[in-house]
Amino acid sequence: MKPTRFGADITLITINHPDFNGRDQTSRGDKESFVIDGPGEYEIKGIFIKGFLSEGPASAKAMADKPAKKINTIYLISFEGINLCFLGALANPTLPDKILEAIEDIDILFVPTGGGGPAKDGASTLDPVSAYKLAVSLEPSVIIPMHYTKTALEQFIKEGGETKVESLDKFVVKKKDLEGKESEIVVLKEE
Repeated sequence: MKPTRFGADITLITINHPDFNGRDQTSRGDKESFVIDGPGEYEIKGIFIKGFLSEGPASAKAMADKPAKKINTIYLISFEGINLCFLGALANPTLPDKILEAIEDIDILFVPTGGGGPAKDGASTLDPVSAYKLAVSLEPSVIIPMHYTKTALEQFIKEGGETKVESLDKFVVKKKDLEGKESEIVVLKEE
């Protein structure tokens, strides 16, 4: 990925592994990012964040030997009356009841739709069908797919009953803009 050209106020790390987390790219100059790299409850600058432990993808090496799961953190971020849920590198589409109860009332859901196939390290996330089923079961206003191939994205959109969704450069939204939306798919352009 291209390095950032700005410093982030907050960095959320879902898979806390040096090959994936990008920790070194989130601070710039004098601006130090507050890094959250695991489950817990946090409050930074009026933003409330809850992290929940979940199952991440197993690596190719682990799959070749014996299955060893990576730990993924799901984040619920609340600010300005909007609830964002970032599922990270989720590998299991079945979430424990404790997490389901804690992440209700999601406005915007970020879901991995990578196609279930191996990533660069051989790890895999949810396939498009499982990702869509999980996403709509969480009843968000907006679903933003992430970590996908072109084929996986097309299949995910098809699961949503669409043939094509226009990719946006950016998505600016206020709470009132989300009223009446039910699992609307929004695709952001990759850089």
